[in-house]
Formats: sequence, structure tokens, C-alpha cells
Amino acid sequence: MANALSERILVTPSSYTKSNYLYVQEIGTLKSLEPHISRREKLESYLFFMVMEGSGKVISNGITYHLKTGDCVWLDCLVPYSHESSIHTPWSLMWVHFNGKEASGFYQLYNEREGPQVFTPSALTPYIETLQSLYRLQQQKDALSDLLSHKHLTDLIAQIFSDTFHNSTKSSIPEKFLDIRNYIEEHYDEKITLDNLAERFFISKYHLLREYRRLFGTTIISDLTIKRLSHAKSMLRFTTESVEAIALVCGFQTSSYFIKVFKHYENMTPLEYRRKW
Repeated sequence: MANALSERILVTPSSYTKSNYLYVQEIGTLKSLEPHISRREKLESYLFFMVMEGSGKVISNGITYHLKTGDCVWLDCLVPYSHESSIHTPWSLMWVHFNGKEASGFYQLYNEREGPQVFTPSALTPYIETLQSLYRLQQQKDALSDLLSHKHLTDLIAQIFSDTFHNSTKSSIPEKFLDIRNYIEEHYDEKITLDNLAERFFISKYHLLREYRRLFGTTIISDLTIKRLSHAKSMLRFTTESVEAIALVCGFQTSSYFIKVFKHYENMTPLEYRRKW
């Protein structure tokens, strides 16, 4: 590329790697020498890059983001996007294109929790170290490279979630939502509905659903179900109570519904779980 200095490695993963891991498609560094627009769309890939020096902009789905040193970007490349270095302060980038098992699920969850496509972490060091490790693994391929690449890509995604949702730590969650979650924990064995919670805590159902998912990374119904199942599993293991009794004690309306939900989450019946554990 005449208008940029770049180092990159293109990777062709095995069928096994594509079916089981997150994997690198392309990774490298770039230093722009003059403005240049890169455009892509309908690319089955996720792009993460960070601005090491300089400035520029990225346009994704028609929205323009102006980037400076220290900014990070995470994009779904199926959506049309372009990026361009500044003419006055050309940028240097580190980047990786990746895909694989669960990649779309992670990105969907990120979107559902309203994760930003552009963010500025408190420190770039964890990202630099991860991308450098990924680069070395693609250079020095051995029997563990694909597994370790999967691990580093998972670390990368975890770091993104950590930096963009740092305001969801317990200390910064509104007290009302902590009270709602505590109420669910204490009253899981009772009939709990969204209408009941909205009325009890003086909050609209829409706001309750949206903020609970954003703050805790799960829906109220899913959280309640998992709490009920966890208590049921404890009773299955450490008591001799019948399935019918456990279902009622743990807040399930009927034993048949309890069995249905249990099989959905555990791929076995409650009695099979009791025998195996």
C-alpha cells in the first residue's frame, strides 16, 4: 500500500478451528502516510482496532465517529463501514479481523447492552499485549497456536466488556435495581411478575426491562428462572424431597413445567441430575 506502511499476517484456519474456536483472519499494524479511505461491507468478520498515534474517522452504518490517539473500535463487518486517516495527523493502528464460534453471540450481547462501537479505555496496554501475543502466535504456528489464539481473542472481548461496562459494577448500580435483584433472590419461591415488580418499585415496565438487562447482563425472567433452578439443584442433591415438592418449593407452578424448564437448561431430567450428581 503506497500511502501506508503496514505489516500484516493473513490466516487460513482449519475446518476444526473454524467450527470450534474464535480465530484470527488477519492481524497487523498500519501507519498512514497520507489520507486513504478503506471501505468494506458484507464481510463475515469482526474488526477491532486501536489508534496508537494520530487521528482519523470511521463511518459505520451511516454514523461518523472522529477518532484520536487512545480510541478503540469494534465493528461487525457485515455492516457497511469505512475508515480514513487524518490529513494533518496521520494515524498508526493496531488491528485484528477475527471470527468464529460464538463471535456473533458476543457481539449481539454487546449490542443488546448498548456497547459503543468506539470507546476510550483507561489504558491501551492490555489491548497492545493481547494483539502482540496474537501476532506472534500467527507467526510461529504450532499445535497450540489456534487454542491460544482463541484464548487471547476471548481475553480481548472480555477486556472490551470490562472497559465499556465499568459503570455496571455493584458500587455504581442504582440502589433501586439492587433492591429489585435482592427481592427476586429472597422471593424466588413466590409468584413474581413484571407488573408486580413495576408496581412495587414504582418504575415503568419498559425502563425496568431495559435497565435490568443493561446493568446485570440478563433479563429478569432469565435471572429468576436461574435462581429457582439453582435452589432446585441444591435440593435434588442434598435432600430426599420429591420432584413435585421441590418444584413447588422453588416457585414453579407445576412439576411438569419444572421438568420442562430443567431439561431445557440441563439437558436431563431432575431425577437424572440427582442420580448423576
